[in-house]
Amino acid sequence: MLIRVDPARPVPLHEQIAAAVRRAIGAGEVAAGERLPPARELAASLDVSIHTVLAGYQQLRDDGLIELRRGRGATVRAGADDGRAGVVDLARQLVEAARRIDLGEEELVELVRGLRTAGGRPGA
Repeated sequence: MLIRVDPARPVPLHEQIAAAVRRAIGAGEVAAGERLPPARELAASLDVSIHTVLAGYQQLRDDGLIELRRGRGATVRAGADDGRAGVVDLARQLVEAARRIDLGEEELVELVRGLRTAGGRPGA
């Protein structure tokens, strides 16, 4: 699994790390039960703070994709490769796009609800 970050991008580094792992899980590059690189090693290889890596890992934990255990590191949870990783990544992209055009949270939720009730067709 290759993780890269680009400090020039407007996306925070910890989110870039989480997105890279999400993509790897979704693509089947990392299987359930597999360990992710230790935070200290990944931080050194990316030339970022260990806190940045841990924030990315915590985001993945909060998304239900990995387990974090002291002394054992980060491991991919069973069932994480069931497509959830891709959906979470798409949801984050949607939220970021909405923020860029100053679309409020309620408007975004209504838009998604409208798509769901209209069979996926906007404005239907």
